[in-house]
Amino acid sequence: MTIAELITADRIGLEPECSSQKRALETLAELLAAGGDAEGPASSAIFEALSAREKLGSTGLGHGVAIPHGRLPDLATPRVAVLRLEQGVDFDAMDHEPVDILIALLVPEAATNDHLNLLAQLARGLSQPDTIAALRRAGDASALEQELVGRFSEG
Repeated sequence: MTIAELITADRIGLEPECSSQKRALETLAELLAAGGDAEGPASSAIFEALSAREKLGSTGLGHGVAIPHGRLPDLATPRVAVLRLEQGVDFDAMDHEPVDILIALLVPEAATNDHLNLLAQLARGLSQPDTIAALRRAGDASALEQELVGRFSEG
């Protein structure tokens, strides 16, 4: 399974304003709960899973990028949501830079191998400066989707 297979247009958000890390996580939870199949966890449960992971340590990678992630028992398949912010928010990243690109990963609780594999794909791809720059340049959600699919099509 690749990240590209999990990218869907209805789970990509472009936000002109986002006031905080909490609001960014709430928006990601809403994106992860919506779209695709109608069955699945509520955004509140997803928010709690993402928040619980952040309490263990920031998922901010640096260079304005974060990969919030979590696991839920009532999830059938992994999901990815993308949020690009016009203005970055404090995410307690290692480099103390505000985060403006967030790619959230949600996996079924028992899917440990998938979870680690998908996180590794995201970390590899988002460690490339040209990938980050392309995601920031994308003019709209469709262009952002195309960039993501193109750059994450190989596991």
